[in-house]
Amino acid sequence: MEMLAIPVHRSRQTKLKPHSLSRILVCIATYNEKTNIEKLISDIHIELPTADVLVIDDNSPDGTGELVDELSKKDSRIHIFHRPRKLGLGTAILEAMRFAIREKYHYLINMDADFSHSPRYLKNLIKGMKKNDIMIGSRYIVGGGTKNWPFTRKAISKSVNIFVRLFLKIPARDCSGGFRCYSVPKLEKAKIEEVKSLGYSFHQEVLHRCYCSGAKIGETPILFENRKQGKSKVNFHEAVRSLTALVILGIKSMGRKNIV
Repeated sequence: MEMLAIPVHRSRQTKLKPHSLSRILVCIATYNEKTNIEKLISDIHIELPTADVLVIDDNSPDGTGELVDELSKKDSRIHIFHRPRKLGLGTAILEAMRFAIREKYHYLINMDADFSHSPRYLKNLIKGMKKNDIMIGSRYIVGGGTKNWPFTRKAISKSVNIFVRLFLKIPARDCSGGFRCYSVPKLEKAKIEEVKSLGYSFHQEVLHRCYCSGAKIGETPILFENRKQGKSKVNFHEAVRSLTALVILGIKSMGRKNIV
């Protein structure tokens, strides 16, 4: 299993405005999402007007980072980290988690940049945090689902989730989805700096660490929609690599009650 690469390049970070009462941070990792990012940020602020948005861009050739730079100059709720190259989803989300912990946010929401995670569900995630430490936008509970997915992708996704529920003992139906809201203090307690996974297995390992450190997990239904613009970055190789990482995690965690 590959070790998590920790990026050290943090150029051109925008400054934070004074702390607001809501203290919600929405994280979006981007690579070539120029066609989506401006509307997505706008739609997020329609649903959560006081939330800050942090874009972590991996030097997108299409100019995504430059566009967000311009947006951040006009709106103090928008922030961006520019990274020197494509470093992976896991490292991007970890960067956002560090930022949320450092700046003392209450909640961190992670979502995709391609509108597969609709902003219309954001309020439900926040509402669920009254009784939970993590809220998952779930495809696999009553009211949730996927739209226009091929059979192979459905099979891989459901197989991963069955494995995680049975092998890692996580009480959630959708453990692989990335549309989540985290309690930032719980992330800090879970020692997320020790996460080893790369790519899409990052989501499952973080969930496992949080659960083992005492976090209560809730789910709210979502319809996962195919991206509106651009090309999907999900592929069979990444799915196999992620499943392998989860098998190793499961073996290491057998018989272990907690990780803190």
